[in-house]
Amino acid sequence: MPKVTVDGQEIEVPNGATVLQACELAGKEIPRFCYHERLSIAGNCRMCLVEVKPGPPKPQASCALPATDGQEIRTDSEMVKTAREGVMEFLLINHPLDCPICDQGGECDLQDQSVAYGRGGSRYDRETKRAVTEKNMGPLIKTIMTRCIHCTRCVRFSEEIAGVDEIGALYRGEDMQITTYLEQAASHELSANVIDLCPVGALTSRPYAFEARPWELKKTLSIDVSDAVGANIRLDSRGREVMRALPRINDDVNEEWLSDKGRYMVDGLTKRRLDKVFMRKRGKLVEASWDEAFKAIAAAKPGKNIAAVAGDMVDCETMFAAKALLGAMGSTLLEGRQTGMDYDVSSLAGVNFNSTFSGIENADAILIVGSHVRWEAPLVNVRLRKAAKRGAKIFIVGPEWETTYPATFLGEDLAVLSKLPDAAVSAFNDAERPAIIMGGAALAKGALAAGLAFAAQFRLERDGWNGFNVLHFSAARMGGLMLGYAQAGGMADIAQAKPKVVLSLGADEMNFEPFADALKVYIGHHGDKGAHAADIILPAASYAEKDGTYVNTEGRVQFAEKAVFAPGDAREDWTILRALADALGVSVGFNSFAELQNAMITAVPALGVEGLADYGALPKADAKAKAEGVISAYPIKDFYLTNPIARASAVMQQCSAELLHGDELAEAAE
Repeated sequence: MPKVTVDGQEIEVPNGATVLQACELAGKEIPRFCYHERLSIAGNCRMCLVEVKPGPPKPQASCALPATDGQEIRTDSEMVKTAREGVMEFLLINHPLDCPICDQGGECDLQDQSVAYGRGGSRYDRETKRAVTEKNMGPLIKTIMTRCIHCTRCVRFSEEIAGVDEIGALYRGEDMQITTYLEQAASHELSANVIDLCPVGALTSRPYAFEARPWELKKTLSIDVSDAVGANIRLDSRGREVMRALPRINDDVNEEWLSDKGRYMVDGLTKRRLDKVFMRKRGKLVEASWDEAFKAIAAAKPGKNIAAVAGDMVDCETMFAAKALLGAMGSTLLEGRQTGMDYDVSSLAGVNFNSTFSGIENADAILIVGSHVRWEAPLVNVRLRKAAKRGAKIFIVGPEWETTYPATFLGEDLAVLSKLPDAAVSAFNDAERPAIIMGGAALAKGALAAGLAFAAQFRLERDGWNGFNVLHFSAARMGGLMLGYAQAGGMADIAQAKPKVVLSLGADEMNFEPFADALKVYIGHHGDKGAHAADIILPAASYAEKDGTYVNTEGRVQFAEKAVFAPGDAREDWTILRALADALGVSVGFNSFAELQNAMITAVPALGVEGLADYGALPKADAKAKAEGVISAYPIKDFYLTNPIARASAVMQQCSAELLHGDELAEAAE
């Protein structure tokens, strides 16, 4: 490992490190605009200049210069100070004085670095400034390209991380412009991450434009519930409204990216909300009181004939509270797979993403069965792209979709699991870290056993590696399975039991027809499908309005904090279930959230430890298991409208209309 001296301090740096990284290891701050830890090195902003000896007698760009043994690096010399001032002065020559009306104000790298490293005054005098026409980057990204400093972070992100070559540069020199291809909207699922990457106000959030300044906002650590990845996010709120969601850095889960849906569906938190108790009378839902609703539920005298169905975005505490209530009533009718899937859950390792998200990057042969990964888990697709760039061979069973990496589609017939083409067999036989990813479409067709047989055949579980993965797309799925929300026959078993009362815990995708004779109680936050089918509506809190534990598809236990209060008469879910227990005359053993959480952790200790839960080894596979059927479609039909919050969001509705169905609308208009 080379030894270098930074401002008189000798340190040892890893092989292959750059001078900029060496300076950071020494605790020195190096200004930069184009350099980013997760992107390739461009070296075009020249802000990270340092003095290096031995070397040429001029400042050098530290981001692109390898650190070598014996280097003497100066970050604080007069030469470096003057050079940085000169670079900043050139950057500001064409930059407009937009700070008072710029949404980047208060969190702008150019502002911060011009104060720290720029000159005290301007020598700019009467020269004409360059102006650039605005670009259309779709409903999410607002562009004011006159502010652009050509750092090319957005270009590199689109090409290297998202794998979609939608943003690039035109022309040269002073005429250079960053734009989308033929000025079309940026339409991939991760497009808005360029807003976070942009060091100036050239790319900002269109829905958030002129809404708030960063110093006005309360910041709360939370978890994205739009899919099962469990991306770490920060909710910024003002008063009782969540203004925006931003990604937090977690290298094991989402790195520092966030899907467009997780970022922008938050405007749906204030729309179509359930903020009053409703009861169905003479076929119509009318406003009622909590006491009246509880008395109506108690009057049904459900006894042990009561069931609970958990929705896709429910926290573990809510599910445990409902389980405690049903347990006190003598019922075990719990189900979380609301769309009707009934795969075997006797071993949770058999339904877990065992490779982990960071681990799948190291796989060298991957078979994806029945999963449109770009829509079901965009951030996992980023990991698969990394694996492909490292040489992994990827095969897909199911209808074709546009991957962002080289992949071979093996058709739609699940029988191919038992008889792979020779090229795939050769790839898996030669692989050191083979992996399979089973998606929702495969689980719905009963292919889980065949997937486990595949894992046994190619030894996907070996020392230090478990390549068997199930990719769920519901944030509540793994937590629900850990809490026992699964019947042997799925929702069919619940329907067959003919419960008198069905508690729908935000379950909006379930089929309510089999429960026509039951009293349907919807405990949720949006006037969506579940509320339309309900006999009684009890308004609850969304994920942003309560503390809660969530378990992602790789079995990672994470905790989300309460950002704002629920609107109107809405209450946190556990308090509703606690009050309902009193109305039904049973004891559930908790009177506060802390008591509820302690009871849950006592029952399932893994839910009390943040991090990966240990589900043990894979279950023994049935070597004779065969997969049958054809995967003709994937469960998600519209990426932007998969849950009640997203369906209530005006931004998500606009994205769906313009980015997914724009061509259809144009044809209809003609």
